[in-house]
Amino acid sequence: MSHPPRAAGPLTAGCSAPPSEVYDVALLDLDGVVYVGPDAVPGVPAALAAARAAGMRLGFVTNNASRTPDDVAEHLRDLDIPAEPSDVITSSQAAASVVAGLFGQSGRVLPVGGPGVAAALTAAGLTVVERAEDRPDAVVQGYGREVGWAQLAEAVVAVRNGARHVATNSDATIPSPRGPLPGNGAMVGVVAGVTGQAPLVTGKPDPAMHEECVRRTGARRPLVVGDRLDTDIEGAILGACDSLLVLTGVTTPAELLGAPANARPTYVAVDLHGLNESHPQPELLADNTVRCGGWSVSGSTLAGSGTAIDVLRALCVAAWRVDAPLRPITPHGTGAAQALSELDLRAAIGA
Repeated sequence: MSHPPRAAGPLTAGCSAPPSEVYDVALLDLDGVVYVGPDAVPGVPAALAAARAAGMRLGFVTNNASRTPDDVAEHLRDLDIPAEPSDVITSSQAAASVVAGLFGQSGRVLPVGGPGVAAALTAAGLTVVERAEDRPDAVVQGYGREVGWAQLAEAVVAVRNGARHVATNSDATIPSPRGPLPGNGAMVGVVAGVTGQAPLVTGKPDPAMHEECVRRTGARRPLVVGDRLDTDIEGAILGACDSLLVLTGVTTPAELLGAPANARPTYVAVDLHGLNESHPQPELLADNTVRCGGWSVSGSTLAGSGTAIDVLRALCVAAWRVDAPLRPITPHGTGAAQALSELDLRAAIGA
């Protein structure tokens, strides 16, 4: 990608101006970021409208392969978020491009998943088949609510007969109003487990989808926004992009504290309002105290006042500095205790 290098490190640079004024394009994940199930995350349409008003353009980059870009754009418009199909990049499109590169325009493919999978394959000029007996060159497996035993069995037979198993993504879960539910990765694991063949995964964290969004938008300084460490944030790092993690989807504050070095975001926010808010820079002092906003983490004590998200920023820098779990931390004052409870972190840090 062609844009300035990433910030100095995860959560260490801060952003004195709102990201919507600093970055020209937001590369937005959808499930758990913009919406959960059929409904928008509360406040997101207004947050995205404000980001656009500040000059930020939006691209939508989703590992969910079940729907076509037209369907996704229509859903976004129903949520009062202006979008065109050309603004949307799905993992089905990425998989179709990979398969076309492997087998050419004469490639024969068995789709497993929602309508978006077959539609992307057809749009790429590939021949879509329905049975393993049609001798497909590849099986492309993406998320679909209706995927069941019959489709999985057909995929198993095709892969066992020599078809290349291609997965649009390996997300084990998807967010829902009822909590995490099985994602495409869980179903891919069924086929891989039976055949003994590891799939070729084409969606995030592979940076190809973000790169395509950069090409389409002409982004000079993109910001990847997501809710998953192992796809959105890791993919941003692989593509040398800054990233914003929001806490409206899969990743919890406790999981963020334990994030590996290859999946640590540049910024973290409660939700997409973080596009329109400044992000204070955590400071590591000579005595190893970490300060962020009005909070300080010193030794085993959390003290100060301010927002809960600044507590999380300070704790992350403290944990990542030593690349180990935090030792038990005692909240000093009711404000600190309340912030830890709000973040559901008390058990995670032994408070």
